[in-house]
Amino acid sequence: MQSTRYKLSEFFIIFILVPVSFAIHYPLWIKMVIGLLGFLYVIFVLLKIEKLMFKMSPTLDWNTFFKRTLIQLVGIAVLTTLYMWFVDTENLFVVLLNKPLLWLMILFVYSFFSVYPQELIYRTFFFQRYRKLFKSNTLFICINAALFSLAHIFFRNGLVMILTFIGGILFALTFQKTKSTLLVSIEHAIYGCWLFTVGMGEMLGFPS
Repeated sequence: MQSTRYKLSEFFIIFILVPVSFAIHYPLWIKMVIGLLGFLYVIFVLLKIEKLMFKMSPTLDWNTFFKRTLIQLVGIAVLTTLYMWFVDTENLFVVLLNKPLLWLMILFVYSFFSVYPQELIYRTFFFQRYRKLFKSNTLFICINAALFSLAHIFFRNGLVMILTFIGGILFALTFQKTKSTLLVSIEHAIYGCWLFTVGMGEMLGFPS
């Protein structure tokens, strides 16, 4: 059983020190190596120390999940479309309308190679390792969302930080309810793909 001190050190390095360091200018290849080693460490801990099994639960409530996600997506779609219409009209649906093949390719790559690893780290790993360290569930959810937002600090964009904090709250609540990395990854992918579709992808690092 690893000590609380070890877990707190691990927490600080993975969720604060590394993300903040990515906002500092140093060679990209070093950042990629750090990111890869960090991800491999997370997988090792989940499999060998936490003894988690990556398998789909047969009891997932797909109908409730998709109904709730669709309702939230409608709200997100309305707000972000209005934002783009009034603030950045020239980029409204720009990639979808002008580069549909690029749009499809990015949706695929983003969903499988970006979203799922993020959710393994920020939901599966985070909840498994640190939930018992917090007495307040509300505080735990807020910290998870804040750290998820911090992971995007390298974009140097206030709106990105706000959007990812809100997203972090939604994803944390979904994972808390379902205990499913798959479902929270699907939700994350749906909202992220919408932001790219509506024209907000450039500020989130999507090619355009």
